[in-house]
Amino acid sequence: MPLRQVIGAATGAALLLLFAPSAVALSDPSETVTVDATGHLAADGTVTLSGTYRCLGRTGPVLVSSSVSQGDPRIRYGIGGSAAVCDGAEHRWTNSEKRTPGTLAPGAAHVEATLMELSPALGGLPLPLFHAMQQQDITLMQG
Repeated sequence: MPLRQVIGAATGAALLLLFAPSAVALSDPSETVTVDATGHLAADGTVTLSGTYRCLGRTGPVLVSSSVSQGDPRIRYGIGGSAAVCDGAEHRWTNSEKRTPGTLAPGAAHVEATLMELSPALGGLPLPLFHAMQQQDITLMQG
């Protein structure tokens, strides 16, 4: 395939991702994700966040992702991700990520958790389908 066609196909796919309504819409109000009021910060910089989620049967893999900010809300640190089981029951999630010691400190923090499916789409490219999102102020506890 000539380079122009490859670039054109890639550009078209990127535009599809940008404007696809399923890429931004939350799908079902009965699907939820929560964030526990406390997170844990180990001496080596490992941050552990947790909560619950509930989702229904899906066609693609579903993940619970989380991020944390402290101080400047424009700076967010991704804290792991875990696979979700979408059977309609409530499940626990726990994500951990090692950060450079001193990046985060015990005390107030803001967490965002997202329940997201990688949904099959045109051309085989998966589109993100957001099932639930929760933002929560928490306390990071040492230990």
